[in-house]
Amino acid sequence: MSVVAIDVDAQRAFSPLCPQELPVAEGDLIVPELNAQAALADWRVLTRDAHSAQAVWVVDTPAEMLQALPYPNADLTWVRHAEVGSEGFLPLPGLPAPEDYDFLVHKGLDTHMHPYGACFHDMAGRISTGLLEWLQVRGADCVIVGGLATDYCVKDTVLQLCGHGQWQVLVNLAACRGIAASTTASATAQMQAAGAVLLPDAAAVAAWLQAHRPF
Repeated sequence: MSVVAIDVDAQRAFSPLCPQELPVAEGDLIVPELNAQAALADWRVLTRDAHSAQAVWVVDTPAEMLQALPYPNADLTWVRHAEVGSEGFLPLPGLPAPEDYDFLVHKGLDTHMHPYGACFHDMAGRISTGLLEWLQVRGADCVIVGGLATDYCVKDTVLQLCGHGQWQVLVNLAACRGIAASTTASATAQMQAAGAVLLPDAAAVAAWLQAHRPF
């Protein structure tokens, strides 16, 4: 049996530490819960947005965001964020250095791609990032997910994990923060409907693991 913890886009770009990017309220407060869930796992994964300033989806102001785009793999406009080499690209303070994780996923490197889920580079689910295959090689039975933001990258990653693997997916809600209440509520409903187990915190995750071994 193998348990894997995944830190989804736990980057400074999505926290108040980088207010000019895409700050998620309290996004910087999830680190203790991410570390707690990782302590329950055999392996730990970090996924990261890794963008270019020349991306086709870039707009100058927040008022211009969330406008539809005519590209198959970049659906909406966003302000610049999580650019490689910038502060926003870095993991949240208190997380391990990237080289101390067991697997890294970098998504959105291409200027015409802005995927949300960590399993595929494209939105059609055709070009793998290698995460699903890595989980299979590691013999993953259970995957614990936390990160930013609940209503975008966490949701899509969880839906992909539920739809393309034989592992049980747990979502640690205390290790997540969403952008808006309405979209976060919709995201949690979608994740539950896909088969994910939503738990309030790492302590509840530990209790679930204890009760359900072997999975």
